[in-house]
Amino acid sequence: MPARIAVLVSGSGTNLQALLDAPDPAYEVVGVLSDRADAHGLVRAQHRGIPVEVVDLGDSTDRSAWDARLAEALQAWEPDWVVCAGFMRILGPCVLAAFPSRIVNTHPALLPAFPGAHAVRDALAYGVRVTGCTVHLVDAGVDTGPILDQRVVCIRDDDDEESLHERIKVEERAMLVETVQRLCQHGCTVDGRKATIP
Repeated sequence: MPARIAVLVSGSGTNLQALLDAPDPAYEVVGVLSDRADAHGLVRAQHRGIPVEVVDLGDSTDRSAWDARLAEALQAWEPDWVVCAGFMRILGPCVLAAFPSRIVNTHPALLPAFPGAHAVRDALAYGVRVTGCTVHLVDAGVDTGPILDQRVVCIRDDDDEESLHERIKVEERAMLVETVQRLCQHGCTVDGRKATIP
């Protein structure tokens, strides 16, 4: 049986699309959740007949209540893995407790360098010659979880934020699909900061 994955999106859903288009996946996308009703990723899921859910932070009394609603919505799909694919919110303790070491995130930088929402801009401003992307497990910090895989992208002299980010996204999508595929086939072990897929 394929592993069950739930995917979190906030925007266009290109990472989700890469997961949906993967040949011979070892997983089934059983639900797509967004914090925004206008996220195009929801449309991509609906075109495939995948259940969708919107849990808007603005509809909750506070962040703790939102986190609890998010955890409840995800648990209803009974996923083996939760994949943050361009999800722009920090997950709280309810979600982390529901899926310990089973939440995967992708980030457009070589962590631990340049965490946060402006990684590509920050890398360019710092003047580094290489950057890249990271797939990691999610913990309570901001882009601080154990690293599963990374890929390097060279920065060109004529790069701006948009051109660099587009090249990073190409590597990011491929790496995310490969990593999720391996996780669903083999799982992973976590020892401190080190996450290993057998």
